[in-house]
Amino acid sequence: MSTVAEPGIGILDNLAGTPEDSVSAATPSRQARLEVADPPAIQALSFRRFRGDEDFPMMLDVADRCKVADQDEFVETLEDLRRYYRHLVNSDPSTDMLFVEMDGELIGYTRVWWAQIVDGPRIYCHFANLVPEWREKGIRRAMLRHSERRLREIAAGHTTEVERWFEAGSSDTERNWTELLERHGYNPIRYSFEMMRPTLDDIPIHPLPRGLEVRPARPVHHRKIWRAARDAFRDHWGFVEAEWADTQFASWQEHETFKPELWQVAWDGSEVAGMVLNYVSAAENTRYGRQRGYTETICVRRPWRRRGLARALIARSLRQLRQLGMTEAALGVDAENPNGALGLYESMGFTAIKRWTTYRKPLDTGPAGD
Repeated sequence: MSTVAEPGIGILDNLAGTPEDSVSAATPSRQARLEVADPPAIQALSFRRFRGDEDFPMMLDVADRCKVADQDEFVETLEDLRRYYRHLVNSDPSTDMLFVEMDGELIGYTRVWWAQIVDGPRIYCHFANLVPEWREKGIRRAMLRHSERRLREIAAGHTTEVERWFEAGSSDTERNWTELLERHGYNPIRYSFEMMRPTLDDIPIHPLPRGLEVRPARPVHHRKIWRAARDAFRDHWGFVEAEWADTQFASWQEHETFKPELWQVAWDGSEVAGMVLNYVSAAENTRYGRQRGYTETICVRRPWRRRGLARALIARSLRQLRQLGMTEAALGVDAENPNGALGLYESMGFTAIKRWTTYRKPLDTGPAGD
């Protein structure tokens, strides 16, 4: 699971820190205009702070224009964006965002946040969305440098007993952003894949391990399933405790992908052994003219691993999606998942169709040139 993700926000992505650090996105900054160091000399270019709810429709428009240029296929609604910003942690939009305007029209925005990885470094994350027609003009470079300066300000108030890194993510189709990160000293440190099973024919039969059963996910079980997933993902790379804090439970339930009626959850008596939390996005399928279902949040808790449970739950999920009229399935995976997930998914008919890269640069280095 990536800690850097926006737009196209996953159920649990991009949440970090402690519940006490949560900030409402509804309060705009009193100081609208911002001075940015070393901006490109472009007439009518200006920078400002977050203004509150009025910014969300413009942010969605910018994200949609970036999505087309960067060949990212997902659907995000205005309510998705508002919901996501209601649950930000370790990121205050009034101080941690930069908005870029040309003649008063929004053409880009950034946001920064930080996260403490369990038994790992503290990461200082950022992204910079800029519409394609204004790239290659030095604007995105100024946005990146502004984000790094803001993150250094935040880091100055933190202890230094752990390694500290800037972090950003990019896909193999986001060439402009990838090239900018690499020119500024960021190095790839981890890869993940978007995978697809192009057909739901020839689904293998894999029975559940003896003693386990799949039950409908009733509302009374939702919190227990949430906590079981947290336990299963604890040993995965980049695990951030606050992504799974009980305070984020409400955000999870509000998400468009929350489809308990499609879940495959295996129980061993009163204990959740493993799960696949399937969903279908009707809006996405309509937009892109396909019938795709997602087999996501695939996990098995430690006592039940190496028994074929994940394989059985995936097979059940594929058959369920086929019954719903889907013709393909997709999922995301860490390329170096410690439990061999990539090989498992390949054996179940999934192939990689897109690569995502996590980039890092030491926080204590100075700004790099171009």
